[in-house]
Amino acid sequence: MDIKKIVIVGAGPAGMMAAIRASQIVSGVVLLEKNQDLGKKLLLSGKGRCNLTNACDLDYFLARFSRNGQFLRDAFRKFFNQDLMRFFEERGLKLKVERQLRVFPASDRSSSVLNILQNELQKNEVNVFIDAAVKGVLAKNKKVEGVLLADGEEIRAEKVILATGGVSYSSTGSTGFGIEEAGILGHKIIPLMPGLVPLKIKQRWPKLLEGLSLKNIRLKITDSEKNIISPVGELVFTSSGISGPLVFSLSAQTGDLLQKNKNVFVEIDLKPALSDEQLDARLLREFKSAPKKSVKNTLKTLLPQSLIGVFLDISKIEQDKIVSYITQDERKNIAYLLKNFRLDIARLGFIEDGMVTRGGVSLKDINPRTMESRIVKGLYFAGEMIDVDADTGGFNLQAAFSTGYLAGESAAISTKEEG
Repeated sequence: MDIKKIVIVGAGPAGMMAAIRASQIVSGVVLLEKNQDLGKKLLLSGKGRCNLTNACDLDYFLARFSRNGQFLRDAFRKFFNQDLMRFFEERGLKLKVERQLRVFPASDRSSSVLNILQNELQKNEVNVFIDAAVKGVLAKNKKVEGVLLADGEEIRAEKVILATGGVSYSSTGSTGFGIEEAGILGHKIIPLMPGLVPLKIKQRWPKLLEGLSLKNIRLKITDSEKNIISPVGELVFTSSGISGPLVFSLSAQTGDLLQKNKNVFVEIDLKPALSDEQLDARLLREFKSAPKKSVKNTLKTLLPQSLIGVFLDISKIEQDKIVSYITQDERKNIAYLLKNFRLDIARLGFIEDGMVTRGGVSLKDINPRTMESRIVKGLYFAGEMIDVDADTGGFNLQAAFSTGYLAGESAAISTKEEG
C-alpha cells in the first residue's frame, strides 16, 4: 500500500502554509479539502481585503491574544510577521501597512493572497484534492496511520496535520470536525465559544437605533468588580445589541466575565474627550446661550439625532422641555448619562456570528516547539482549531500561518529523520 509522507486536512491559511513548508523539505505531501475551492474563509477575511498580519513587535503581538498567547512564541520565532510579508512580497504580491499597523495586499483583494498560496502549492508539487471530506483519523497504539475519507477510502500516511478550523462561518466548511476528532483521539477539548462577536443587550430599545454608528466613544465593561476599559473607537447598534470594532475587541474578555457573573453591563462614554466637570460646564453654557430651546434641540450639538429620543426617555426628561426649566439635578443626570450610558449585557452573540472560535484542542496536549500532539505520535495541529484567539488586526491570521508553517516543517523534518 502506498504510504504518503504527510497528509494535511483542511486548505485554509494554516493548512496551505503547512503544505507549502512541508513540500519544501520532502515530497509526497497531500492536501485534502472538502470544499470545491481552497481558502473559502480566507477570501472573507478583512471584509474581503485580507488583513494577513500586523507589523507590530512580538511582545505587543502576543498581548493581543485573549489568553494563551505565550504558547505561540516558538511558532512566531520560526515564522513571524516580517517572514510572512517577505514570503508574499518575494512572490510578487505588493503589500501596504495601514492604521494600527494592519497589513493588507495593495490590491485590497483577498484573492491576491490566495492566488500566491495556490501557485506555491502547485510549484512545490503538493497533491491537492478537493471534494475530499475526511471522516476520521486512523491511529493505532497512540501513533497516527493516516486518514479515512467519507467515501470509505483510506489514505495511509506517516504524519497527519489537522488544520480544519473552528466552527465560526460554518458556510465555509468550518464545522468543528477536527476538534471533535481530536477529542475522540484522547485530547482535552476546551469548550468552544464565539470570539470577535457582537453583544446581545437585555434592553429592547437598541432595535430603534439599528444601524447607528457612534464614533470616538469609549466602552467600560464591568461586573461591578472588574473593569475592562476600551480605547476610543467605534460602535454600531444592531437589532438586538451592539457590534463594531470596539465590541469585537472586548468580546472575549466579556465572555470570560459572563462565565463568572451574569450581571455584566457596558457603559458607553459618549464624550471621552471631556471630563465630568467640563461636560457639565458645556451643558450649562448651551442652556444659557439658548434658554428657550427645547432640550432635544439643544442636544443636537452633542448627540446623533436618532439617539436623542432614546437618551431622553432613559433620563426621564420630556423631549420638548425648555432648557431654562431644566433643573440642576436633571442637567447633572444628562451629563452623567453622556459619560455612563449603560446597557445590560444578556450574552455574547451566537458562535456562528463570531469571526473566530475560542477554545479547541488544549495547548497542554500540543508541543509548542513542533505543534505535534503529545497524545498521538505523528499527529500535528495548526490554525484556529487550537485554543488560541486574538483581537482583530491580522493577529489571528498570522497565528494560522505561523502554526501551519511550524507544523509543516516539523512533520517534514521528522519524516526525514525517521526515513
